[in-house]
Amino acid sequence: MSTGQVALVAAVGLIALALGSLAVSYNRFARQRTLIDESWGQTDVELTRRHDLIPNLVATVQGYAAHERAVLEAVTRARTEAEAHRRDAPRNRGAYEGVLGGAVTDVLATAEAYPDLKASRSFLALQDELTITEDRIAAARRFYNGNVRAYNTRLAVFPSNLVGRAFGFARRDFFELRDPAVRVAPTVDPS
Repeated sequence: MSTGQVALVAAVGLIALALGSLAVSYNRFARQRTLIDESWGQTDVELTRRHDLIPNLVATVQGYAAHERAVLEAVTRARTEAEAHRRDAPRNRGAYEGVLGGAVTDVLATAEAYPDLKASRSFLALQDELTITEDRIAAARRFYNGNVRAYNTRLAVFPSNLVGRAFGFARRDFFELRDPAVRVAPTVDPS
């Protein structure tokens, strides 16, 4: 083999290696983007589950604590607002979901003043469902945010940032609840 042939083979090898690396990086971005979409879908399922439990909570509490109208109206309003913003980006939706979580916590705290309500089997079952749902929301949010963090990090570091920019991969928003008080699942007093 002549020097020219060796150089040609080396050049072709380098081009093939570069194209292979490009393909691997692109495919990894595509997989991460799909994982983010999937994990947001799971988060949305859990948020919708909470939205669906709110009317039952309001109806149950209303039967025992009818004069707590302001608290019940606040949770109903918060649910309506959260439902109206279901298609928003996670960053924008977090504010509405945070208000809803706070309103649910207020309703559960209000129930503490009504021993008959606290003893109601349907209320206790509903409280358990809400607690489980809040835990699921927190877990889904952590999973989603972890995927976003990994994806956004790849978009920021060299050389994958070159591939990301070249193919139009864009940063994703985290799903954050702005009020630290609603980051905690409501506590359930079994007594």
